[in-house]
Amino acid sequence: MPPYTAAQKQQIAQFVSFTEATNTVAAKVVTQLFILWCLVPDMALQHLSPNSYASRDAHTDNGEQYLKASRWNTEEAVDAYFQSPQGGGGSTPAINQIFDKYRDSPEENPDTIGIEGAMRFLGDIKVELDEVACLAIAELLQSPSMGEFTREGFLNGWRGVQCDSISKMTAHAQSLRTRIPSDPDLFRRVYRYTFPLCLVQGQRNLQFEIAVEQWNLFFTTPKGGVAWNTEATPWLDWWVEFLEGRGKKPVNKDLWQQVEVFMRKSHDDEAFGWWSEDGAWPGALDDFVAWVRKKRGGEGAMEE
Repeated sequence: MPPYTAAQKQQIAQFVSFTEATNTVAAKVVTQLFILWCLVPDMALQHLSPNSYASRDAHTDNGEQYLKASRWNTEEAVDAYFQSPQGGGGSTPAINQIFDKYRDSPEENPDTIGIEGAMRFLGDIKVELDEVACLAIAELLQSPSMGEFTREGFLNGWRGVQCDSISKMTAHAQSLRTRIPSDPDLFRRVYRYTFPLCLVQGQRNLQFEIAVEQWNLFFTTPKGGVAWNTEATPWLDWWVEFLEGRGKKPVNKDLWQQVEVFMRKSHDDEAFGWWSEDGAWPGALDDFVAWVRKKRGGEGAMEE
């Protein structure tokens, strides 16, 4: 199979980022979704935006044409499809035109939208800078850093969800805003992408203050997150208090990712029935469990 196109690479990278699968597995998934798109469009559409339904029949017909032209060689069909104008969905010229409108320095950086342009763009699609949906847009467009978009990421991201106008982009942002609290997979994908997005250049760990700021965003509801605190346990408050008592140490990638998993588990059973000291949890979370039990006054203090 020829080298992957930019659109294919982005889909593979997103799959790897979310699942931590190998590139080989991710590439197979891209191929399988293409086949679903051609032969069972309703199933494939479950992975796409609401805007995709409008063009379902057209894409199905196109997909069958690519499969037939390649004599049902799926790898050749996928490659031909993604290199075609239809491959990513949406109008490439229209998306490029939108991108050009928001560039800060067209002559010096023709393929980059900087902070000022990003703020104007997000404002035009009705996304606030301090809401989870803003980070979801950054993940969709594979933003390399806060307040920056590249032409490649912008083009591939919006084509992938079939949005080639400000109105469609606004609608997709609203769809993300609605789905994030109720879709654990989407929530996790955006949450995990936030770690590299918020890293200070040259550092491998997230500064404590930045991590707390993002936890307060993701684990409360006012700005589109999921509430971690419950009536029985102020989980988020205790977690921050616990880390402050440990010296406000920087947060590494593993701890960042596992905190979200821990949040889900603690919602399922606040009495730690699922907890095992032999589990592969970061040491900070092991210590947090012991700290919570002590704060409650013993393991029996929490009703089963």
